[in-house]
Amino acid sequence: MSSVFYMPPMTLMGQNAIQSLGSELTSKELNKALIVTDSVLVEIGLINRLTDELKSHNIDFAIYDGVKPNPTEQNIEDGLALLAQENCDFVISFGGGSSHDAAKGIALVAANGGHIRDYSKGVHTSKKPQLPLVTINTTAGTASEMTVFAIITNEADETKYPVVDKHFTPIIAVNDSELMVAMPKFLTAATGMDALTHAVEAYVSTAATPITDASAIKAIELISQNLATAVENGEDRQARDAMQYGEYLAGMAFSNASLGYVHSMAHQLGGVYDLVHGLCNAILLPEVSRFNAVATPARFVDIAKAMGVDVSNMTQEQAIEAGIAAIEALSQQVGTAQRLADLGVTEDKLAFMAQNALNDACSLTNPRKASLEEIIDIFKARL
Repeated sequence: MSSVFYMPPMTLMGQNAIQSLGSELTSKELNKALIVTDSVLVEIGLINRLTDELKSHNIDFAIYDGVKPNPTEQNIEDGLALLAQENCDFVISFGGGSSHDAAKGIALVAANGGHIRDYSKGVHTSKKPQLPLVTINTTAGTASEMTVFAIITNEADETKYPVVDKHFTPIIAVNDSELMVAMPKFLTAATGMDALTHAVEAYVSTAATPITDASAIKAIELISQNLATAVENGEDRQARDAMQYGEYLAGMAFSNASLGYVHSMAHQLGGVYDLVHGLCNAILLPEVSRFNAVATPARFVDIAKAMGVDVSNMTQEQAIEAGIAAIEALSQQVGTAQRLADLGVTEDKLAFMAQNALNDACSLTNPRKASLEEIIDIFKARL
């Protein structure tokens, strides 16, 4: 069976990598950027790291800073309007997954027309490359800066859906760990657990390949060894660097192998309750892993080893449980081991969310097929 592997043609990595961006953009003869970000990054001045670099290379820009934590269809429409008003010829996202996903939607629709929802009905459905997109990452979690995924919220019907399109891949991605030093502890924890979930789900995906396997396992190792340190001491450069590589490797894995029920269920929690995506993943990952381990036990033993568990004197069942317990322990250590009920989730919405989760594109590559009742039971187990 053949497979396809997508990733950006160029990624600038490491401390102060953003300082190499201006010269790269100048060589591409791009004139005016629409910067897509959120208001917090503007208010705290972190955006100045980007705008100063653009100014030093005489690259003009306009800023759209209305992106919500769960980016909406309206965010994309508003960004498109500003893009046209300001005559921008390329897009730069600055932030975490929310900014990247909104920017992807803006760049894709600007080139192809229609509405972002049009591109959610199938995979790789756009006809034309999006406007040139540059993604600058300030978190170590979503890997949206380099994937073919964008997750969009339809506020009208409380749904959150993935758009999967090969044209989402940016021309340049930037992972500068210095931009991540000031991340608050909870955001570091939630995005880190999101990255761990990407790696675990990609490793057990039905679309996994040796390339995605290698990326996923190394990502699990890096995240398990460095997330707690990055949460405890955000200025630990070694841990921050390791986390940016871990989340990028996880992105390489899931962008090409896709995901599973953790993400399809977390998308519904985000759509209905507007919850933090990484936190939802952290809560659901152990329970979905126990469900999936029935279908792919050997792979969950590999995950246990990558989590640092010595499985040499364990049965397969013991190793699997020890690996999942290690995930739970890490989540507890960084503060994401919470209950859905504590976040306002109620039983009356579970059937609605479960049905939408089964219809979510991420469910297609889950290694074990679930019934509606089984998805509801997984939700209930985490209430």
